[in-house]
Amino acid sequence: MWHSGQSGAIRKAATLGRFMSTAGLVVLILVALGFDFTNGFHDAANAVAPAIATRALRPLIALGMAAALNVVGALISTNVAKTVGGGIIAAPKGNSGLVVVFAALVGAIAWNLFTWRLGLPSSSTHASPGEIGGPLWLERNPSPGGTFDGGGTRVQGDDGVGGWL
Repeated sequence: MWHSGQSGAIRKAATLGRFMSTAGLVVLILVALGFDFTNGFHDAANAVAPAIATRALRPLIALGMAAALNVVGALISTNVAKTVGGGIIAAPKGNSGLVVVFAALVGAIAWNLFTWRLGLPSSSTHASPGEIGGPLWLERNPSPGGTFDGGGTRVQGDDGVGGWL
């Protein structure tokens, strides 16, 4: 039998669940913007370095052109994003998919900062399949905290990226 106190607790739990989903989405968007920022300064340096090093363009002109042409390129075509996101790797649906995207973005930010710090010219776009593939592999394979029977079959424990983190 349901008591009025229980329905209030259920409403509170549902409200908390919606809040956590919204908060998670906001954090994911902020991390995506962080990736966009690190990708921008990382790729801009790679794009303008030859023009500046050869003195073909002054640094301010080269950076201005890179910024403007990156915007124009994004407005003209999204073929690279469609190729990377369109069928190469199928992310799971729901919260598991968001966790995979979050982990891939954190990996991409770490890669951008690591290669930038060492002065290595690298492409975030070319590294993206690996940045997505790693978390996706973890999501589809059992976590190390599970219990297995004698034949190697998983009988209990968390699945996915959450168990590895």
